Amino acid sequence: MVKRNLAVIIASFCTVLIGFAVRTGYGVLLPEMLPSLRMSKTEAGLVYGSFFVAYTVFSPVLGLLADRINIRSLLTLFSVILGVGTLLMGYSSSLIEATFFFTVAGIGSAACWSPVVPLVQRWTSDRRRGMTLAIVDMGASAGVALASLIIPLIVVAYDWRMGWKGLGTLALIIAGINYLLVRDRRTEETKLLDREFRGPLNGASSRISGKILRDRKFMLIGTSYLLIGFSVLVPLTFISTYAAQELMFRYDVATRVITTIALASMVGKLVLGHLSDSMGRIRTIIVCQILIAMSNLGIVYFPKLLAINLSMAIFGFGHGAVWPLYALCAPDYFSKSQAGLIVGLWTLFLGIGFILSPIISGWIADVTGTFVWSFALAIVTAMISNFLLLLGGKKNYFLMPSG
Repeated sequence: MVKRNLAVIIASFCTVLIGFAVRTGYGVLLPEMLPSLRMSKTEAGLVYGSFFVAYTVFSPVLGLLADRINIRSLLTLFSVILGVGTLLMGYSSSLIEATFFFTVAGIGSAACWSPVVPLVQRWTSDRRRGMTLAIVDMGASAGVALASLIIPLIVVAYDWRMGWKGLGTLALIIAGINYLLVRDRRTEETKLLDREFRGPLNGASSRISGKILRDRKFMLIGTSYLLIGFSVLVPLTFISTYAAQELMFRYDVATRVITTIALASMVGKLVLGHLSDSMGRIRTIIVCQILIAMSNLGIVYFPKLLAINLSMAIFGFGHGAVWPLYALCAPDYFSKSQAGLIVGLWTLFLGIGFILSPIISGWIADVTGTFVWSFALAIVTAMISNFLLLLGGKKNYFLMPSG
């Protein structure tokens, strides 16, 4: 059982890694793609937005399916789709092609979070859920680090197209890892838990789902998730382009800023993920979002290399723990049997923020001639997100007790 637990955690880590490597790879490769494909910053936002449209549409579906069908097949299939779409990005020659290919990649990436959360929870005891999911989510930081360290080397040696091809190949390899390592729980001691996760699609389960969708706490946390997603994606999409085009850093120096985010986020995941088990999810998320707002403030007022790296270290530390903490709110504040559905629906909110963020912030940069106002908007959305969490954290709005 211990070996199987470890195998599932390794596969989950790799799945999260490739999802975030592809997602981050866009921001890393964007400074080279813009002149090659002759795109404006608004059009670059549209390409990235297409990825998140697909991600948003498919995430709640996969979150629901993860509670009811063979998750091994699910993760394997969608990892292949992610790999194919990413490979094709290396062959795009126009805005339309890049948008279509990245949409395909977005469909595959939907399996890199929503189904992973209930899978990890099935294989982890209650007292270790926060720490285990934080470890799995370190795959996101590893993916960001991979994209920011390796891709610039590939670009310098070859070109940006080879960067996409390398990421696509890695996604196909991870599809094989999912096929070999992922298993649903099948032992006698977990049959009851499996039945809880695989409840009927109608009857009591449907009534609970309807109640969740009408719950004030669910909506407050979901809207907060949307706004922090908007805030986080502004620097993740454009910090390298801002550093290279506005601050005139060399390409390799500009992309290394994202490495700072990755390294800091690894520490943040472990420290804040562990802290959340005693401090509480909502309170810890609020701390994360204050750090995110502060980092964007640093970008706006201190546009120097050392200050930018310090700001991105603060950003990475805060942003690193945000996604698993929101996911952990689902089984903590609602029903464990609906964890996959709730995470999937909240990911729908997050996806809306992800779709709007690169488009709006790219358009603002085109209109104003600078990314400064885009980063300022990221500060505002982070603080509004915090306000909604303060409202949602009131105990009298809990739908049902955890457990």
